Amino acid sequence: MSADAHDSHDAEPGHGPTKATFVTVFLVLTFLTVVEVMVPQVYSAEWNKNTKMILLVTLAVGKAILVASYFMHLKWEARWIRWIAAMPVYMGLFAILLMCEQAWRNGIS
Repeated sequence: MSADAHDSHDAEPGHGPTKATFVTVFLVLTFLTVVEVMVPQVYSAEWNKNTKMILLVTLAVGKAILVASYFMHLKWEARWIRWIAAMPVYMGLFAILLMCEQAWRNGIS
């Protein structure tokens, strides 16, 4: 394959991010950040502390997925590279599973 043919393949439309994509993701991230700042004010009572934590973690995970997918360009990478980039998530879930198992063995709930 010649260099010219390779360059024309890379320039095909629809094979990468556009400026509109980045602006849209930025606006979504801005909205999620505003919601994230408002959650502690709305759920400030002691009885809904768990709801507040679940919402904040969910928003943080959603924002991390958007940043990794679009700004780190993982959406356009090969599948095996995405699996490698997600390795800390797998390790974190495994660590949480081990902590839950240890708490269950010790009778802590």
